[in-house]
Amino acid sequence: MAHKPFQFKQFTVSQDRCAMKIGTDGVLLGAWVSLLNNPESILDIGAGTGVISLQLSQRSLAQTIDAIEIDEDAYEQCTENFENSPWADRLFCYHASIQEFVSEIDERYDLIVSNPPFHAPLSGEMSKAEGDNTIPENRKVARFTDSLPFQHLIVSVAHLLSTHGTFAVILPKNEEEKFVEMAEHYELFPKRICRVKGSPTSEVKRSLMEFTFQQQKPSIETLTIETQRHVYTKEYIELMQDFYLKM
Repeated sequence: MAHKPFQFKQFTVSQDRCAMKIGTDGVLLGAWVSLLNNPESILDIGAGTGVISLQLSQRSLAQTIDAIEIDEDAYEQCTENFENSPWADRLFCYHASIQEFVSEIDERYDLIVSNPPFHAPLSGEMSKAEGDNTIPENRKVARFTDSLPFQHLIVSVAHLLSTHGTFAVILPKNEEEKFVEMAEHYELFPKRICRVKGSPTSEVKRSLMEFTFQQQKPSIETLTIETQRHVYTKEYIELMQDFYLKM
């Protein structure tokens, strides 16, 4: 079945050629990450459709918004989404692995964001096919951590982030502690952590995190998405209302 373009308030995202479609994780990260440091340059690692880069184009005045995508189809679609957006002159996607990008780029970024590959979807719903060998290869690359091990991501960020820059990521809650410990080995320390759950009675499934090179006590918050099915919390609506048509 063909996937229709996803219409946001200020831009449209085509996704029929991307293994990973528009989901809550990416849009949450693009809406949640702080822009208080007024970044002049932004990097999106593992861009997929390019939705996070497009959100940050809408939210910021950054003149350089670069994205990296290793999958060829996703790279081509991301590039098309950038070209068809109101911010085409500020957006650029590289077809490369993060390791290739690091080896070739000398630039430092004020903000780096990543919705990296991992197993469990936010809703907790996972098709039986995703547990076996029937998953298409491009979807495996997009979803599973083997294609971008967390350590490779952290090492790359430590190399590419400016001295006073911010790195933001969304991960499964059960990866949070390990990721924080790993980041600290490269002098990246948590600044903000937001733990996300679907409803008031459900367990926390995701951790939104910001890191900097400055060691500090992180602020901790919790975000609940719904009070009941399709009834969204005030906090979630405030976070997402600039993007979703029906909010």
